[in-house]
This record gives sequence, structure tokens and C-alpha cells, in this order.
Amino acid sequence: MNDKDIIGLFNARSEEAISETDKKYGGVCRHTAYNILGNHEDTEECVNDTYLKVWNVIPPKQPEKLGAFILRIVRNSAINLFKQRGRLKNGGGYSSVSFEEISEFLPAADDVDISVDRRAFTDALERFLNTLPKNRRVMFVRRYFYCSTYSDIAKEMHITEGSAAASVRRTREKLREFLEKEGIRI
Repeated sequence: MNDKDIIGLFNARSEEAISETDKKYGGVCRHTAYNILGNHEDTEECVNDTYLKVWNVIPPKQPEKLGAFILRIVRNSAINLFKQRGRLKNGGGYSSVSFEEISEFLPAADDVDISVDRRAFTDALERFLNTLPKNRRVMFVRRYFYCSTYSDIAKEMHITEGSAAASVRRTREKLREFLEKEGIRI
């Protein structure tokens, strides 16, 4: 079933929307949530919460890219659940990715100026990613959006873990340079 049909099911308030969403996006949702949470029970809770949130926002929202919309919600839900469970306080960290690696690039608080900064950052990031060769773009997105480990990235890309880490580090450095040239405050 395509995204437009699934959104139509949400708009019609059909419970089939959830099952169709799970068929199409459940695997990647679970993978992303597990990469952050490292626990199957929490992962399922997070995915279920995500489907409830999607149910509650469609309608009125009509996302252009349903997959990206759902993955953003599952990722944010997983991070929130991770913090809620107090794992950061107990010496834990995200199981796969250190957000400190890119935290200096990310706009923080929620006020009007930051909202404008966030939009400018998002636009610049999209332009930056479009300049990258496909393999480097895939590695960067896998690391920072899907929270994949360097090991997982290396297996998928058929390279060594060290090569994956070095490529992501170089891409991160190029992103810093790109943002500075674009006049984005970091």
C-alpha cells in the first residue's frame, strides 16, 4: 500500500491504518528505536506510542513524506523514553551513537529565534547532504538519524568499521565548514 492510501486510512479513522503502517514501516521503526533504547520491550512501547501519536495528528496533519514523518516521531519518542528511564543518569549513553558528536551543530531551545535557526539549519543540512556522494550520505544519515553503530554501517556498506567511522568523522567536519560558509551559527 502506498503512503497516500495509508494517509487516507488515517483520515477515514480506519484502524487498518495502523496495521498498514506497521507492515510498511514497522521494521525500520523498531530498528531505529532499538538502536537508541537497546531493549526490546522499550522498543515495542516506543513503536506503539509512535503509532498512537501518528493516529492523533493525522488528521489534521497531512505529511508529504509519511516515512520520514513516522521515523522522526519514533526517533524522538525513543530519545524521550531513554531519558525518562533515567539511563543517562545511571552512566549509560545511547547504545549506538554519541549525539555529542553533532550536538554543537544543533539548535537547542524552543523560541522564535531558535525556530528560525532550526529551519535555516534544516535547509542547509539538506543542501549539504545533496552535495555528498551517495555512500557518504547514507553513512551519515544511518549514524545520526537511524542511530546505527559504526559496525552496522560497515557491514551494510561492505567496509571496515574504522573506514565507516573515519568517513562519518570527515563528513561531520565538512558539515561544520559548510554551515560556517552558510552563516549558520554553531
